Amino acid sequence: MATIKKFENLEIWQEARRLSKEIIVLSLTTELKKDYKLKDQIKGSSGSVMDNIAEGFERDGNLEFRQFLSIAKGSAGETRSQLYRIFDSGYIEEETLKILVSDYETLSRRISGFISYLNKKEFKGTKYKEANS
Repeated sequence: MATIKKFENLEIWQEARRLSKEIIVLSLTTELKKDYKLKDQIKGSSGSVMDNIAEGFERDGNLEFRQFLSIAKGSAGETRSQLYRIFDSGYIEEETLKILVSDYETLSRRISGFISYLNKKEFKGTKYKEANS
C-alpha cells in the first residue's frame, strides 16, 4: 500500500500554521482587533503563507510547487512588513515584534531552501509525466 504524501507533514507548512495562529491570537487579544483593515490584512497574508504551501503541494508538480512556494515566501515578507505597522501603531511591544519578525525570517529562509532543493530534483511531477507518456 502506497503512503499518501500530505502537505500537513511538511515542516514549513506546520511552522506557517503556527505563526498564522500567533497572528490570530494578536488579532483577538490586542487593540489590533479594532483596526479592522490592518487586522484583516495581516491575517490574510499570514494565512496565505500556509495556504500557498498547501496549494502548491497539491498541484502534483515541482514546477508549480516552486511557484507557489515563491508566493508563500512573498506573503511571509508581507506579513513581516505588516508586523512593523502593527508595532508602529502601538498594538504590540518591541519584543513581540522582534520574535515574530525573526520567526518569519527563519520561515522565509526555510522556504527558500526548499525551493533550492526542488530546483535540483529531476522529477517534475505526475501531471507532467502523464502528459509526456
